[in-house]
Amino acid sequence: MLNTLLPILLFAALGLAVLGALRRVNMWRRGRPSKVDLIGGLLAMPRRYLVDLHHVVERDKYMSNTHVATAGGFVLSALLAILVHGFGLQSKILGYALLLATVIMFTGAIFVFKRRLNPPSRLSKGPWMRLPKSLLVFAASFFIATLPVAGILPANTGGWVMVGILGLGVLWGVSELFFGMTWGGPMKHAFAGALHLAWHRRAERFGGGRSTGLKPLDLEDPRAPLGVEKPVDFTWNQLLGFDACVQCGKCEAMCPAFAAGQPLNPKKLIQDMVIGLAGGTDAKFAGSPYPGKPLGEHGGHPHQPIVNGLVDAETLWSCTTCRACVEECPMMIEHVDAIVDMRRHLTLEKGATPNKGAEVLDNLIATDNPGGFAPGGRMNWAADLNLKLLADVKRTDVLFWVGDGAFDMRNQRTLRAFVKVLKASGVDFAVLGLEERDSGDVARRLGDEATFQQLAKRNIQTLAKYTFQRIVTCDPHSFHVLKNEYGALGGNYQVQHHSTYIAELIGANKLNLGQHKGGSVTYHDPCYLGRYNGEYEAPREVLRALGIEVREMERSGFRSRCCGGGGGAPITDIPGKQRIPDMRMDDIRTTEAEVVAVGCPQCTAMLEGVVEPRPLIKDLAELVADVLIEEEAQPAAAKPAKSKREPAEVH
Repeated sequence: MLNTLLPILLFAALGLAVLGALRRVNMWRRGRPSKVDLIGGLLAMPRRYLVDLHHVVERDKYMSNTHVATAGGFVLSALLAILVHGFGLQSKILGYALLLATVIMFTGAIFVFKRRLNPPSRLSKGPWMRLPKSLLVFAASFFIATLPVAGILPANTGGWVMVGILGLGVLWGVSELFFGMTWGGPMKHAFAGALHLAWHRRAERFGGGRSTGLKPLDLEDPRAPLGVEKPVDFTWNQLLGFDACVQCGKCEAMCPAFAAGQPLNPKKLIQDMVIGLAGGTDAKFAGSPYPGKPLGEHGGHPHQPIVNGLVDAETLWSCTTCRACVEECPMMIEHVDAIVDMRRHLTLEKGATPNKGAEVLDNLIATDNPGGFAPGGRMNWAADLNLKLLADVKRTDVLFWVGDGAFDMRNQRTLRAFVKVLKASGVDFAVLGLEERDSGDVARRLGDEATFQQLAKRNIQTLAKYTFQRIVTCDPHSFHVLKNEYGALGGNYQVQHHSTYIAELIGANKLNLGQHKGGSVTYHDPCYLGRYNGEYEAPREVLRALGIEVREMERSGFRSRCCGGGGGAPITDIPGKQRIPDMRMDDIRTTEAEVVAVGCPQCTAMLEGVVEPRPLIKDLAELVADVLIEEEAQPAAAKPAKSKREPAEVH
């Protein structure tokens, strides 16, 4: 009986899975076109799954080992079950191989079941709570059904009761794991996830690459949508990516806005996009809601506007674009891209940037800086420094990109400190002076692609007039935009953050440094330097060269907590239960450090905005400038100090 029943169940489930797959593909195809390498992506998918994806999953050893056993055991069990019980290839070798595969799968499923006994709040419940049982039933049913094939039990073992029980077990297992893979349910992520890895919108992320620059809009094409209004306005492979979400909640656990009680949960945002793709409401969402937003009040369908349907606008404006969600996602989903795409529609089509957003964008258009300061005052901070203007010298080794910190009195101290470092090193450098415009970072994160492209093109035209080897800036946001986003508009440059450049100068013995005499120091990793550009070591090299042993925060390196200053968040200013910089200061206080080393003007502003008592905030350039030894003060035989270059421990 089993020899008749099992093939029917297996092929019926496979047939329904194929129908579900066609239905699911048609849902994704509602999105806008996107060019991908269909065949090449499929061929690259196994490596992307086994290497790139597991590089992220491996951070949680428990789940990594569990996933290898469960997923690997399931794939092997399913293939062998189809051969042995579907096509009737009942050899002892295949039988024993299937038994081994089901044992591996069953072992992994036990650990999945254990995790689900008391799941952390970030994990979605609901249907996900039955998944461990389904995995166990699938593995156990096929193990028992295969014992006769392996010759361990006689072929006619058991009667109708045993056949019925096994049949029900197989039906349960294949329904969840085959049928559910394409029609919906917890296993949906396996089918969508595999294709998402194959046709990822940022294929350059794989193989150790990094891709963090926002994709430009084609403002010349009148038919091209200005951002995303409805689910179908996303590209088809973005919709595919949303469908791949495993609802693990790792993005939720790292999101600074969610922790602050602002109405954003990146996991729910992705699930809301899936709801919009299929149609329905969020009433059955089994995870954490947006803070202050009860479930069941939002819904939509593919052709309905997202904002005020699936989500409220303040959810989108709560994001600091820190990329903590993207960095943590084991399925490599691009949350920030989706948020900025939806912001673009609100800003460009609706003019609906909240709070001071419209004022800042108007200032950028009128004065080339977000504060609305008179452009002629851009170099007032350097009136006594006798800096070379690139317009006068035409060529230089280093172009110092000053940024809009030039209008901020606190940041002017950082700029002056860095100038002191540059002069002490003897490098040839110059500034653009009044020719420099805002880099466009704030405009782009607020969704104003038109203003960003206008500013960027003007800067590119200015830079094209001169010759220089590299651009160096103290602002990670300008650094990121110049390095990663100007290229799409024709501006390709070698760009460095000042921490990287100072580390290079120290390594080349171009700076004569004393030792830091102040208090203990911790270092705050800026999001746009670390997660966006992968620079964690250079700032720590600089601090070590000053004789500083960094007291690392628990959340440092790629898991650094955002200061709350990115993505235009201080401008849109969505309220929550607490402030993000206050939470970051709590992280800092646990180290008992007396000084916080920073490398970003926005981080400086946000952390100095925390009420005292708190540690002193100092930029890396200030710390270096403080210990510079003037050449004329040295004995004749003195030589520049060498730095100790040891690997930093980044958590």
